[in-house]
Amino acid sequence: MRKHIILFLFVSLCITGVDAQIWESRRWETSVGIGPTLFFGDIGGFSPGENLLGLKDIGFKQIRYNISGTVRYRILRYLNVRANLTGGTFHASDSKGSNVQRAYESSTVFFEPYAAAEYYFIKNKVENNYLFSKNSNRFISSFFQFLDFYVFTGVGANFFTVTGNDKLIERGMVDSGSSVIIPIGLGATLIFTPELNFGMEICGRYAFSDYLEGFSSQYSNFKDVYYTVNLTATYKFKTGFR
Repeated sequence: MRKHIILFLFVSLCITGVDAQIWESRRWETSVGIGPTLFFGDIGGFSPGENLLGLKDIGFKQIRYNISGTVRYRILRYLNVRANLTGGTFHASDSKGSNVQRAYESSTVFFEPYAAAEYYFIKNKVENNYLFSKNSNRFISSFFQFLDFYVFTGVGANFFTVTGNDKLIERGMVDSGSSVIIPIGLGATLIFTPELNFGMEICGRYAFSDYLEGFSSQYSNFKDVYYTVNLTATYKFKTGFR
């Protein structure tokens, strides 16, 4: 009996030691994401007093799309660094809003690299579980224990090319350029398997340029802002224990 107890304690200690390091065996991750892009510039939109906190500026005809790729490295269990590449389009039009008679319209193609840090303020309960890491007893706990929630921010650049309608060209349009951007985002991830995650990210960018749609109004008080809302899939590479 004593031998069985000693063996049990030995195995338990070994498993505990392995559990403490399981997440470290998958420090590198890569993700792809796709979703809509929402742009808020000087073409289109309503005057501040008519805007309902900006909600009236959101219109289906103004939505465009983007695709992104991300590489992450896990420094700590709650802290990642990431490199991100996004390509997509914006659309801006005076067809609705406070300047319908102006009738400016533009489309922007952009390419955006940025680097950021991610902090996980809620971390899943299962990725450091030995049984889950072996793909057995997958649903060993409640659904919410498979979820991560995180925030991220960093710095990057936006390289853009603009195509405008005749009225905008006649007014004088900036047809290309670049800008420093500050991304700030919120994400959620479902731990589907030890290697595969699915999630969603909402990321806003503050640009240091007011010409992402090719135009800046003399009445503009802010630089351009845009958002992406992406569904993501993440693969974790197994690289061995530390």
